[in-house]
Parts: sequence; structure tokens; C-alpha cells
Amino acid sequence: MRRISFARIFAAVILITFTTGAFGQQVFDNKDEAFTEFGYRQGSAYRTASGKPGPSYWQNQADYMIDVALDEENHTIKGNIVITYKNNSPENLDFVWLYLEQNRFTPDSRGTLTTPVQGNRYNGDIDGGFTIENLKAQVSGRNKPVSNDYLISDTRMRVTFAEPIPANGGQASVSMDFEYKIPEKGMDRMGRVKVKDGFIYAMAQWYPKVAVFDDVTGWNTDPYLGAGEFYLGYGDFEYKVTVPFDHIVVASGELMNPGQVLTKEQQRRMKEASESDERVYIISPDEITDYANNRPKQEGTQTWHFKMNNTRDVAFASSKAFIWDAARINLPSGKKAMAQSVYPKESDGDEAWGRSTEYGKASVEHYSEMWYEYPYPVAVNVAAEINGMEYPGLNFCSFRSKGASLWGVTDHEFGHNWFPMIVGTNERRHAWMDEGFNTFINYYSYLAFNEGEYTNNLIQTRRYINQLTNKDREPIATHPDRTQSNNLGMSAYFKPALGMIMLREYVIGHERFDKAFKSYINTWAYKHPQPNDFFNHFENAVGENLDWYWKGWFYSNATIDIGIDGVYPYGANYVVSLSNHGEMPMPVLLEITYEDGEKERRMLPVEIWFKGNQWNHLLRVDKKVASIEIDPDKVMADVNSANDKWPSAIYAD
Repeated sequence: MRRISFARIFAAVILITFTTGAFGQQVFDNKDEAFTEFGYRQGSAYRTASGKPGPSYWQNQADYMIDVALDEENHTIKGNIVITYKNNSPENLDFVWLYLEQNRFTPDSRGTLTTPVQGNRYNGDIDGGFTIENLKAQVSGRNKPVSNDYLISDTRMRVTFAEPIPANGGQASVSMDFEYKIPEKGMDRMGRVKVKDGFIYAMAQWYPKVAVFDDVTGWNTDPYLGAGEFYLGYGDFEYKVTVPFDHIVVASGELMNPGQVLTKEQQRRMKEASESDERVYIISPDEITDYANNRPKQEGTQTWHFKMNNTRDVAFASSKAFIWDAARINLPSGKKAMAQSVYPKESDGDEAWGRSTEYGKASVEHYSEMWYEYPYPVAVNVAAEINGMEYPGLNFCSFRSKGASLWGVTDHEFGHNWFPMIVGTNERRHAWMDEGFNTFINYYSYLAFNEGEYTNNLIQTRRYINQLTNKDREPIATHPDRTQSNNLGMSAYFKPALGMIMLREYVIGHERFDKAFKSYINTWAYKHPQPNDFFNHFENAVGENLDWYWKGWFYSNATIDIGIDGVYPYGANYVVSLSNHGEMPMPVLLEITYEDGEKERRMLPVEIWFKGNQWNHLLRVDKKVASIEIDPDKVMADVNSANDKWPSAIYAD
């Protein structure tokens, strides 16, 4: 190709570049759409414009006392629950809504009826569902009779009281007996699996739980379908699980009766583990079936007693097939917690679950140091027939995982303790606020673990160009149960994580971003932020109006395509002609390379696009420029790399 005359290009600058962009490249004028105000985010007494809980912010509380028995022969759970509910809202409540999530596993549940014929990740058994008996509901301190008035609709249950629960602190109790069959396929979140030495029961969504009543929606009663996960209030849990004598139970929270369910040797080992940075076997691979030495009882049943305060949920696992190991977690304040892992013989080995406790310990210590200290007494990783699912202080991960795969899923599920366990977002509606934020913090955990033993390429945003330009893509803000299955990973996990990566590494910078994100976590810990609370808090903390960013990246399918149209002499300096060929504006980081080999970086603010999608930047320099490149580290998810550099191919022979 013939070299283009530089004189001709300079003449074109006067006629073309300063007005519409060089070489006839198409430039769209989207300034009005990009920079208009995003949503209505005025504050209130409940949630302030600065993104904090307001002076009248409230949330209700539900405390749980649960006593259940696991029947291994029939694969059932049966027991009793007593819920103490405190109404801190400013209105009287005639009823409460509860979730009965095991009702998802019935032939006519909404979840079953909306599962595609070919199935998906959220397939579940259809021979289960709750049996509810002996329901009693009463407002505390009132004389009206106990009510047993209730309605069950799919995975929801409305319990009506004989008189309203008073506003601003009134209390009531709801109790009932319940029973259900434990599914084998529990939507990849819970269930049971047979391994060589017995069944593993991964128990979640295992008890009736109160739905959230908040100042945004009132009662949050979206049905449990599939992709949409959970939105739960906070409270104190005390629960007892009776299992066959040969089972080991691990669970969310603190084991309250180790002297009754562990041998003296196991108690000694547990103490040793609490003081060790290396894993200590509580039950070794050779001891799994040695019941005579490893179980306090040799027949009948054992009752394991657990307690966990200020949590939104609890889960547990039970099996006679568990290898069990543990190690100390060191927290920034000097406090300690315990990393634990349970897994069958099939999962043993240093290339597999033999490193699980190492992974869990490293993950929790990293997030505690970088963002917010881990609040729970244990961090338990359970090997089960589940690809990865999180609960407060406890994960279920695939018993087949090993190596980088096991590290990745373990780290991801433990990361969920920050989102949504500590920061209590509504997963059922806003999956990106937990999955996306968690995928983002996972990137830095990968970098930190064992000096980068495993690779995470999230920062290479341009690897995702095909998904970011797919004609069938959906915005991040799409409700997870409405998102097409093949889009969910991008919409809920990767795109929001990429958005946070770009904010930290490109738009805002580490110092301002980290202070803002830590402040958001600390401010909304054990509370219920909405998307606007995050947007408001982050903007106030970093001191930027980011309407253009939230709207473009989180609430639309806008693409980024910033290009260099040309670079032209202008006296002793240069004019760099830039165009925004995409729908989303971005700041522009230029790396200038001089003829002597020196490099320099300069950032142009997003405001250069306020008046249109073409901008001519006067580049003041004191030596000759050899080349210029936009976003040299390729952090910005620009969908067209061909126009990032000058000189480009158009200048070459």
C-alpha cells in the first residue's frame, strides 16, 4: 500500500477532522442519551442521597429455634421450628409471608413448570415438598387466641394473626412441625449423593423462613424458580440436628456440644487445628469407618447442636463418609476462625480436596484483609454433588473438583460471605450485586494466592468481546429468572465484574475505589442495600457523577469503541483527533511514545464527550512523538482494537 501524504492529511484536518472526524469514519451523536440523569435517586428518611441508611432506616428480624431429625433410610427431614419475629417497621402487620423452598420440588411448582423440556442447571426432583402441621401464630403480650390461619401458594406461605403485630417493635411467634423428602437433585444447591462409604446430605433451603419485609417493596414474595437465589433478613439461629450415630455433621455457626458428639481425641485435634496454620485431621482417611474409635456412641442417634447469631441463613451437611480436616484462620483484628473441610475418600489427595482447607483459609484471610473482616466462627467447605453454592460460613462444592477448578469454586463460594451474606442484597432480583461483586473480588484473591499459583484473566476484558457484542446479549440489570440461560454467566457474573475492574483499574484508580468500596461494605453490613444505594454511596465516596457509567454498562447493552482518527502537527505540538464510535463514553488514557523511546501516559476525562462524539486534544509536548495508543494495558472493554493506535496500518506501506 502506498504511503499517504502527510501534507494531504494535514489539509484534511482543517476541512474534516475538527468538525466530524477523519477519514469518514461513522461517528454517532449519543451525548444526550449517554449523559442524561440516570434514574430517580433522591434520598429519603430511610435511605439517604449519599447512599447510607437514613435516620429512620429499619429492618425486621426473625430468630429461629429449630430441632430436626434426619432419617437416612427414607431420606427425610422431620422436625419443629419456632420463629420469633420482630416488627421494626412503622406499620402494623396483619400477616407474615414465609418461604417454603422445598415446595419447588413438586410436579406443579412454578419452578418445575417453567423448566425447559431439555432441562438446565436448575433441574430438581418432583417427589418432594413440605408437609406442614400444628401451625400456631400469636402476637406476643396479647390476649387474643392463637391463630392457625395460613395459606400456601407454591413456595410461599402466608400466616395471618388474630390481631396485627404492632409497629415499631412489636413481636410475634410462629411455630410448626414440618417434614419433607430430601431431594437427590436439589437444583444444584442442595440434596444428597451416594459415595463409596455412604450418603452425603447437603442441607440448604431446609426450613421454613420468613420473607423480607422492607421499605422498598413491602413483602418480597418472588417465587423460587431457578436462577434467582435468595433475599433474607438477619436473625439469631439455634438449631439441633439429630442424625444416625455414625454421621459427622458440619454446619454454619458454632458447635455447642462438642463433648457429646466428638471423642476426646477429636476434641484434642480440634484444639490443635485452632492453633495451626497447617491442616490437622479431625478424621483421617484411614479412620472414616473406624466407628469404634471415632464415634462417642455405637448405636442409635446423635444430636448436634449449633448456634449462629446475626446471620441471614444457616446450612449443614451430614454423612458417615467424611474425611474431616481443619486449620486456623488469622484475622486482621487478631481474632481467629476455623477453616474446615469434609470430603469422601473419592475426593482425597493433594491434587484435590486435600488442599481444600488451605484454599478456604487463604481465601477468607485475603478478603478479610482487603475488604472487611470475616465475622463467622467457621468457614466450612463440603464436598457434595453440587457444582458450587454458598451459605453463611459454609459452601457446597463438587466432590469431583480438583486443582485449579477446586481453588476457583472454593474461593468464589467463600467470597460470597461478603456478598450477599454480610452485605445483604436481594439476589432474586439483582444477581449482579452478589455474583458480579464476588467475581470481581475473586480476581484479586487469585493474584494473592500462593504468589499467583492459579491464573485469572478477568482483567483482560477484551477476551469477552464476542459476548459484549452478541446480538442476543442482555443488560446486567435483567432479572436473573428472566435472563436467557446462555446469557446468565455474562450478565450476572462477568460483565458486572468487568465493570468493577474498569472502575478500579481505569476510571477511578485504586485508592479512591478501595476507600469507596470498603465504605459501602462497612455501611451496609447486615443491612439491605438496593442498586441505587450502591450507586449513590459510591459516587459520594469517590466524588464523581457516574450516571453515564451505571446507565451504559449496567442498564444497557452499550458498547465501548474509542478510536484515534489521526495525529497532526500543530505548531510545536500535536492535535490528537479522537472519536467515540460506540454508545458508551469513557475517559481516554493515552500512552505517548517519543522518538527517543521514552513513554508517558495522560488521561483525558469523560467530559470530553459532553458536546458530542468527536474530540480534538491539543497534545503539548517538548519532543517529537513517534506513536500514541489508547488504553495500552487493554483494561477498557473496547470492542474494536483496530483503531486504538497511531500510526495504524493506514499509514504504512
